[in-house]
Amino acid sequence: MQTEARTRRPVPAPVRIIALAAAYSAGLIVLLAVTFAMLRIPVPMALKQLWVGAVGSADEGHLYAISSTLVEMAPLMLAALSVCIAWRAGLFSIGAQGQILMGALAATATARIASAAPIPAPLITFMMLVTGVAAGAAWGALAGLMRVKRGVQEVISTIMLNYTALHIVSWLVLGPLRARGAYRTESDSLPDGILFARLIPSAWSDHIQTSLHAGVLLALFVCPLVYIYMFRTSAGFQLRVLGANDEAARTAHYPADRLKISAMALSGGVAALGGVIQLLGSATGSLSAASFSGNTGFTAIPAALLGGLHPAGAFVTSLFFAGLTQGCRNLEQNTGVSSVVIYVVQAAAVLAVVGIRAFRQRSETEAS
Repeated sequence: MQTEARTRRPVPAPVRIIALAAAYSAGLIVLLAVTFAMLRIPVPMALKQLWVGAVGSADEGHLYAISSTLVEMAPLMLAALSVCIAWRAGLFSIGAQGQILMGALAATATARIASAAPIPAPLITFMMLVTGVAAGAAWGALAGLMRVKRGVQEVISTIMLNYTALHIVSWLVLGPLRARGAYRTESDSLPDGILFARLIPSAWSDHIQTSLHAGVLLALFVCPLVYIYMFRTSAGFQLRVLGANDEAARTAHYPADRLKISAMALSGGVAALGGVIQLLGSATGSLSAASFSGNTGFTAIPAALLGGLHPAGAFVTSLFFAGLTQGCRNLEQNTGVSSVVIYVVQAAAVLAVVGIRAFRQRSETEAS
């Protein structure tokens, strides 16, 4: 028995995190059912509508619904990854929303400038991705610099930068970047050659064009890259040590200030990539002056927290939240139940997780 105990291998961290995120997701389904019951909404019917909206049905097919869920997940997962990076460094960034907007804005401006020159469409797409990520990284690094140089708490600075980004986007889209030849509160539509290609042929889905595009694959590729950086590189190790114990990082002579700035820059770049992917994956590639991206940057915070601030967990919870969003839209369309219920569930989930963690920490403190 002792030999078996010695040879038993510990469960890998990604597997443990995925299992924990899946358990949280199952708990959220129970919470969702309780919420429906309290609102006097028939629970079986509501859960069925959520399932059909998220993954489809045998009668209507699955490709369209699953495609929409994955498209919804891609920018949310990248924003959640950006939250994981910053928070693992001990920086409580709330700025993913502003970084998404700045990434989409820089990409839109790049497309406007590049379209005036004889540049191949794939190259313009690549330029939009690069400039968008760079803009988001600069926006994140600005909050890092304010923290390091002036002692401004990143919670405050990133919230203010969110509003700043929103007004900059509104000003430019209603001004120099407004669609030419029309009175619209959005930028020009982009040519199909610049937008991400659709991945599923319409013949596979009864000639109904699905929304799954190449940007989703790019987002899925970034997720393991973030994991490798955070848990398999010396820079990622230093970043996590800094987040766990600032004094220990300084004692080990880690460049704490530089790590904070680089963590915020990387966080901003990853979030901005989500904005560019959302822009290039849309039907027109237009940037709206007011409603682009919705609340993706804010929803990413509970997605990251429920995922244990781990890339694998962020993937699972982002997929769950995306399915929940699509399901609530279907529920609203077919039953008239407001999709606002999703925000009630998200808020309750975060409070539940915070409460569980506080209880566990208190129990561990009393035990020691």
